[in-house]
Amino acid sequence: MENIVEIRNLSKKYDGFSLEDVNFSLPKGCIMGFVGENGAGKSTTIKLMLNLIRRDSGEISIFGLDNSKHDHQIKEDIGIVFDGSNFHDNMTPTDINKVMKNIYKNWEDAKFYSYLEKFNLPLKKIVKEFSRGMNMKLSIAVALSHHAKLLILDEATSGLDPIVRDEILDVFLDFIQDEEHSIFISTHILSDLEKIADYITFIHKGKIVFSEPKDNLLYNYGILKCSNADFEKINKKIIIGSRKSQFGVEALVKRGNLKGDYTIDNASIEDIMLFQIRGESK
Repeated sequence: MENIVEIRNLSKKYDGFSLEDVNFSLPKGCIMGFVGENGAGKSTTIKLMLNLIRRDSGEISIFGLDNSKHDHQIKEDIGIVFDGSNFHDNMTPTDINKVMKNIYKNWEDAKFYSYLEKFNLPLKKIVKEFSRGMNMKLSIAVALSHHAKLLILDEATSGLDPIVRDEILDVFLDFIQDEEHSIFISTHILSDLEKIADYITFIHKGKIVFSEPKDNLLYNYGILKCSNADFEKINKKIIIGSRKSQFGVEALVKRGNLKGDYTIDNASIEDIMLFQIRGESK
């Protein structure tokens, strides 16, 4: 499968924080969820991908091109949505259309206006009078109106009500239907990723913990529930993380590794993340 993004051994050091040897690939036609706590390195990684800051070492390839050597060419084919509005408060969508058609060579007026209609956005209302949801829809309309092949989204659905989020998620799913487009989305809303993501990449303290197909994660991992006494009998090498209480133990395990008559429930993406980094030592 062809990769639209490839990151190899990417590193960036700041005082008090280091992004270290980051590796992952995003296949064409797929959605990757990029998750991690605040300060884990998500925004730094995205800025490096967009060549907004310089990497210390490693490789970033987008569309098969080095992102620093082919910056302008790559950005013609990327739609970018950050958290919050990036347009001047006194601009209207009509004004934004006039500006964008002079920035992107593949800008399509009709497509932009069709998204404005789809999202029920007024043409003549200024941006500072838009709600958060309206601003996010406007940013997404812009990102989708110049024939982008890759969307990079940083917390694009945070703070939106569930109805608006569902509407936007449907647009993202439509975007990748032809299997020629891809989406890289950083978000704290893990339920959104369980709906739409094909891959999950989890970053913690500047390092990648895992980058795997979502279905593999949900299929391979489970939550073991047992008494404290039964837990002591289990080989701790198969325990990824655990949490004890007065009522017993919950532990993250890989299915198939545990022998015996135990209760194993399905694990959510959130469960897998939390047990990976907050589980008690084995």
